[in-house]
Amino acid sequence: MISLRYHIISIAAVFLALAVGIVLGSSTLSRTLLSGLSEDRDELAKQVADLQAERNGLNARLAGSDGFAGSIGPMAVRGELDQRTVVLVTTSDARPADRDAVKALIGNAGGTVSGELQLTEAFADPQKVDQLRDVVTRLLPAGLQLPTASDPGTLAGGLLGALVLINKDTSQPQAQPNETAAALTGLADGGFIRMPDTFQPGQLALILTGSALAGNGAGDRASTIARFATQIDRSGAGAVLAGATGSADATGPVGVARADTAATAVLSTVDNADLNAGRIATVLALSEQLEGKAGRYGYAGTAQSVVP
Repeated sequence: MISLRYHIISIAAVFLALAVGIVLGSSTLSRTLLSGLSEDRDELAKQVADLQAERNGLNARLAGSDGFAGSIGPMAVRGELDQRTVVLVTTSDARPADRDAVKALIGNAGGTVSGELQLTEAFADPQKVDQLRDVVTRLLPAGLQLPTASDPGTLAGGLLGALVLINKDTSQPQAQPNETAAALTGLADGGFIRMPDTFQPGQLALILTGSALAGNGAGDRASTIARFATQIDRSGAGAVLAGATGSADATGPVGVARADTAATAVLSTVDNADLNAGRIATVLALSEQLEGKAGRYGYAGTAQSVVP
């Protein structure tokens, strides 16, 4: 007769066997998993190394190409802006190195930077829209009219366009020197521009900006700069909006301008002014504006070609 003790010993033996089987099985499984993970890790490490090598190679090629562009730049633009004057407007995030390089290239092209104007962060600040509108309306010289649009970028472009560009038909200033000085002083007092030491209006305008904007209101700030540049273009013989790499993104001034077909019909844009190729494109685009043409240049997907 089978006793209770026999049943207990039998059940205990079954559980012991299961426990031993699980331990042995999990050990084998663990070794298999660890072996597989190790192989995956080695493969991923190889892929990362390959990608890094590819990136380094591309960077080297880009540096070589940009160096070549820099060496031929003065020859590539020679005579393109002969006896032409250009007003240089920079945003608060424009790099001084880009500004200086473009200025030098304008000189190589035979042109002259007749005046420089720097916009402050407040100029495109969405919280200062009403203040900018008020200042622009008050400072408008007699005989000039502002655009019918109500956005701050277009209104500011309507005022400054008439101040910084000469009349494309008569080649005469559109405002008297004292009116221009008073308006610039008012904008500087309002904190929207930095007052230039000296200023003379020019035939063409170059609006130089940085990369894509970030943070709260980035899209609104980019839109203000894009619309400002477009209205500047409409105020004279032509203008170019040039930004650093990334400026053609959705929150970059170049990107916003390119998304507006009305803007791209008149305004030329360059999305890589931090590179020598982009600086060459900027000067050639200024020359192209004199012929009544406009284009989108650079390396971004929205560009139509690298240079005009």
